[in-house]
Amino acid sequence: MKIWCCLCFGEEEEYKNRETMREREAILGNIDCDQGKLKEIGNDEGIGSGNMRDEDDGIKLPLELGEGSSKSTAEVNLNLSLGGESSCSTAVPVLGRDEDIDRDSHSKRPKVHSLALDCDSFFLSGPFQESRPLSLIEKEYERRHNSSGHHECLASDDNDSLFTPNNWRMEEDENASPETEDLEIRMDLTDDLLHMVFSFLDHINLCRAAKVCRQWRIASAHEDFWRFLSFENRNISPQQFQDMCHRYPNATQVNINGSPAIHTLVMQAISSLRNLELLTLGKGQLGETFFQALTDCTMLKSLIVTDAILGNGIQEIPIYHDSLQHIQIVKCRVVRISVRCPQLQTLSLKRSSMAHAVLNCPLLHDLDIASCHKLLDAAIRSAVTSCPLLESLDMSNCSCVSDETLREISSTCGNLHILNASYCPNISLESVRLPMLTVLKLHSCEGITSASMAAIAYSYMLEVLELDNCSLLTSVFLDLPRLQKIRLVHCRKFVDLSLRSLVLLSIKVSNCPSLQRINIVSNSLQKLVLQKQESLTCLELQCQSLQEVDLTDCESLTNSICEVFSDGSECPMLKSLILDNCESLTAVEFCSNSLTSLSLAGCRGITSLELTCPFLEQVSLDGCDHLERAICSPVGLRSLNLGICPKLNTLKIEAPTMVLLELKGCGVLSEASINCPLLTSLDASFCSQLKDDCLSATTASCPLIESLILMSCTSVGSDGLASLRWLPNLTSLDLSYTFLTNLQPVFDSCLQLKVLKLQACKYLTDSSLEPLYKDGALPTLRELDLSYGSLCQASIEELLACCTHLTHVSLNGCVNMHDLNWRFTVDRVYQRFLQNLNCVGCPNIKKVLIPSTAHFSNLSSLNISLSANLKEVDVACLNLCFLNLSNCGSLEILKLDCPRLTSLFLQSCNISEAAVESAISQCNMLETLDVRFCQKITPASMGKLRTSCPGLKRIFSSMVPI
Repeated sequence: MKIWCCLCFGEEEEYKNRETMREREAILGNIDCDQGKLKEIGNDEGIGSGNMRDEDDGIKLPLELGEGSSKSTAEVNLNLSLGGESSCSTAVPVLGRDEDIDRDSHSKRPKVHSLALDCDSFFLSGPFQESRPLSLIEKEYERRHNSSGHHECLASDDNDSLFTPNNWRMEEDENASPETEDLEIRMDLTDDLLHMVFSFLDHINLCRAAKVCRQWRIASAHEDFWRFLSFENRNISPQQFQDMCHRYPNATQVNINGSPAIHTLVMQAISSLRNLELLTLGKGQLGETFFQALTDCTMLKSLIVTDAILGNGIQEIPIYHDSLQHIQIVKCRVVRISVRCPQLQTLSLKRSSMAHAVLNCPLLHDLDIASCHKLLDAAIRSAVTSCPLLESLDMSNCSCVSDETLREISSTCGNLHILNASYCPNISLESVRLPMLTVLKLHSCEGITSASMAAIAYSYMLEVLELDNCSLLTSVFLDLPRLQKIRLVHCRKFVDLSLRSLVLLSIKVSNCPSLQRINIVSNSLQKLVLQKQESLTCLELQCQSLQEVDLTDCESLTNSICEVFSDGSECPMLKSLILDNCESLTAVEFCSNSLTSLSLAGCRGITSLELTCPFLEQVSLDGCDHLERAICSPVGLRSLNLGICPKLNTLKIEAPTMVLLELKGCGVLSEASINCPLLTSLDASFCSQLKDDCLSATTASCPLIESLILMSCTSVGSDGLASLRWLPNLTSLDLSYTFLTNLQPVFDSCLQLKVLKLQACKYLTDSSLEPLYKDGALPTLRELDLSYGSLCQASIEELLACCTHLTHVSLNGCVNMHDLNWRFTVDRVYQRFLQNLNCVGCPNIKKVLIPSTAHFSNLSSLNISLSANLKEVDVACLNLCFLNLSNCGSLEILKLDCPRLTSLFLQSCNISEAAVESAISQCNMLETLDVRFCQKITPASMGKLRTSCPGLKRIFSSMVPI
């Protein structure tokens, strides 16, 4: 089998290609798969097995096609055709002869066209290829020679590279071995299906697909996929470009923008590609001959020239073409330009430097002369008025344009729909009438004032109006039936806005510091954003479809704004209202059946809030720290946080769907009516004025409460606690920092209680908790917090000994605790479920003894840090994982029998090195050890500690990093 690297492909020229290959075979000879014949032919033609080059610097590589098939070889001609010479320099002269070479077509199998990628050689400059013509091929040959089985197309995985296809033409003898045929990988897909799929791929992915199998190579090489030749910003030589044009004579699009010698390249494209429809070029100089030769390119439809020098800078540049429809000459240097294209529809001369432009384009409907600073007013007038069918005109940044020019344009171009006259300081639209205008942009036009609105009002077809940075504009009064969008940004003197348009969809008003009044009538407007209008005091809306309003930082809005958005107003569908940082609001009252979201964050002046919004789901009151009275009845809220309102004294809530209510920090709240039948969590921390009658009414109307926090509710007494019997689902109760002396109402009412917190309840006596460990009260209790209490040592020991169902116990700061000596007799207890024990900051604890006979087999966490007088710790717990003895400065003895201990903290302990080493020797699973600021443990001890406990992963020491 032979594989020849050729330069053209396409199913439409299959017959021609077959004849071409026959001629090449006549010259180069047949190479059979037989090794002897291959050697004979190699001797005849001067091609040995060790030869790597032919006369034209190509490469012919004999490749083994499979193991065990020594007779089956393939000769690959990898000619880098895109260098300085043609890809078939040896074959081209032969192909030009008139000899008729007769070959037996039946002795060959059908030719197969497929895709190879010479992208590496193609994109190197000519001099580089001449100096290293074979380096890339030798590298590729090494890769292929070491592979077994099939041939791959040359490809690069660099997505930034542009891949250009070459054609592989393959001819095989009928006598080729079947092993060779089996080496081809074939995907069982029809050609039509492949063609459809490949039509969605770009050139890079087509090149990758070509490496899969022979069928895919054929499909990816179809001419339809290679009609666009792009060499943008590529260092391509004229010879290379000429080769490409000869390969793809049916290409319809060419891009040589940024390539060197663009004039030479484009002249070759015009002469070679007769079907060219789109031509893109730039970043160079184009001579006059190019524009003269354009007429020869009869199929050309679009011409794009960017950042180029046209002509020699003196003469007029003519662009005469009968078929051109689109021209873009952007950022080009030219003195004068003349365009005569009878079919031209769009023309862009944006940012070009010509002083004169002559247009003879009767069908032109889109003209862009933006930023053509040298075009005089008369030149613009002459050019535009010569296009009577003009529909779109962009003359922004043309500072010479006057009202006289606009008046003449309005009388000549009756179909003008789009006009961009931004940054034209001399226009005021005086006596200008543009009735068919739909889009008008007047950014930074200093001459636009309130008087200009009279001219704009004549444009009854207007849909889009932009008036940004019109510094002299003070008011806008417009009644335009088709206006859909308006922009007013950075209009410093703008005071009054009145708009009437039933189809208005979008209003952008921003940074207009003097704006005071807004009146809008629209049946289509759904969202209104008026942020940072500091002077806005009056807002009138008749918007039947309005759903979202944002008035953030409108500091001058008063309480009357509530009437605009309440029931009976002209905004019946309003759902979201944002009034953040409107500090002039004092009494907010909304009654709306449509409102679902309300934000009053930062409204520090509000003292009264009344909401009658049954579908209200969200309300934000962050920063409303002066709120004194809140009535929400009814509302659809699921949660409400009023803890940020420290001055709140009266509260009424009726919320059928509310599940979470936070009143934390409402220290002066004395009247509270809470009717939330689905409420499950109530946090009334620090509500010191909340009394028993209030708590009783709340428990009666909210029977589903599961979590109740009454921390620092010092006014709650036994009567209030007795009302907890109405809460059958109560599982968590926090009575910390209260003055309670009797907990019997809790024991009698809260039968399902699991968590009880009694921090700093200093008035509880030693007998207050006796029902827990003597009478078996609260059998479901799992967590108990007695931190900073006054219970004696005996009560605590009895509690820990008898309440075996407890899993979490906190005794932090208990000054009456002296020792944790848990040598309970075996007959008193069988199993304990305690998992976490916290005794942080107990100053009188001196000894901790937890033997295995105490049956604390579930204990996993023990924290006794900050116990300054602790001297001895002896713990034997099978499942203990975490032990914290930090800041126990008197600790001397440490005995641990905790095989599952993983973390031990001894920070700032005065314990000796030997004691630590002995203690951790029995902790085989220890991973983390903290001995920072332990004065008796030296840096040399780290190695000993690791030896005592080989499983240690982390040792924290303040003296040496480990």
